[in-house]
Amino acid sequence: MFTPEQRDRTRAQLLARAEADDSITGFAYTGSVATGTGDRWSDTDIVLGVRGEAGVTDAVKRWTAWIYDELGARHHWDLGIGGTSVIRVFLLPGWVELDLTFAPEQEFGARGPAWQTRFGTPHEQPPFPPPDRNTLIGYAWHHALHARICLERGRSWQAAHWINALRDQLITLACLRLDLPTAYSKGAHLLPDEVTTPLESTLIRSLTEPELRRALTATITATAAELDRSDPRLAARLTPMLTELT
Repeated sequence: MFTPEQRDRTRAQLLARAEADDSITGFAYTGSVATGTGDRWSDTDIVLGVRGEAGVTDAVKRWTAWIYDELGARHHWDLGIGGTSVIRVFLLPGWVELDLTFAPEQEFGARGPAWQTRFGTPHEQPPFPPPDRNTLIGYAWHHALHARICLERGRSWQAAHWINALRDQLITLACLRLDLPTAYSKGAHLLPDEVTTPLESTLIRSLTEPELRRALTATITATAAELDRSDPRLAARLTPMLTELT
């Protein structure tokens, strides 16, 4: 695994490269490094402002080649977000992760509190919207239903997938209710014991049918409790139906 010194050298190289590239109009850190909450294991999140929308494609191509040639990248992939910005995620030697956003100059700006400009002029941007609570609830009952159907069909691995996915929706719902970070369970460690303690029983210990049914029941019970905390009227409609699946 990488050392903090190795990661910091990589950040310095990226900043120097950006300062020398005439097509780059801005450079900013996002994520934990921007808020001073990073630790020994933090990855690197950078936003580059690029001159003109048409320049994004060229910048992505040139920077990708440079990161492979100079930083020894092993792999990359794009995180689809829509719009004209591109988020390219790189794996560097030593398991250094680099999340590099290429944004047209007018889209260079903070969408949340995690932002630290190193050079360039940020432009005001709309904040990232929180997840839609109604959609999360919809996913919850959808996943519970399909978990039960997979059990009836004898598809243990698929049933396990839906039970785990249901738990993920429950964690996101709880984080949303308590105004905690929702993406990738980043706020899960801040949830109160009344939410997390029942979740321990939702973990699947084996792929036997009795164990999967037990885990599904535990997950549905925890989901119903979360629904009751966030929307008692909706919980009154959904909980009886969810109970039918246990």
